[in-house]
Amino acid sequence: MGALYKYSVVFALMGCVGQAQFARADNPFPRLSGSWSGSGHVQFDQGKSEQITCKAYYTAQAEGTGLAMAFRCASSSYKIEMRAGLSQQDGRVVGHWEERTFNAAGSVTGRATPTNLDLAISGAVSGSMFVTSNETGQRVELKTVGSGLAGVTINLVRS
Repeated sequence: MGALYKYSVVFALMGCVGQAQFARADNPFPRLSGSWSGSGHVQFDQGKSEQITCKAYYTAQAEGTGLAMAFRCASSSYKIEMRAGLSQQDGRVVGHWEERTFNAAGSVTGRATPTNLDLAISGAVSGSMFVTSNETGQRVELKTVGSGLAGVTINLVRS
């Protein structure tokens, strides 16, 4: 599994965070504050699939227009530690990410609605992410380009 695959999984998690926060269009980030955990799977270009478990921590900042997040995920063959910072204004999301284990970084842009987040990821990996959320859960679906990873699906609940 290459580094690009590992970064893609991190981005998927980052998308979860952003989507759940958009339950209130005027101030979405505070809704995510706290701890989340869950599992899902990663699908590689060659068809191989692997289970993944994750813990996510969110802290709303700047009166709800900013969000700091940290993710720790593991499968049977690797671990990932990601941190990100997002800001939101009028449904437009911008931010940055960094994966500390593999020394990678990049940016995030997208749009938020009360229940969905549509993100574009750039940097070490390019791709798209769609996230849906409600009060108790988040579902993240990620697709990447040129990373060896076809997609990631993760379900998170409050822990």
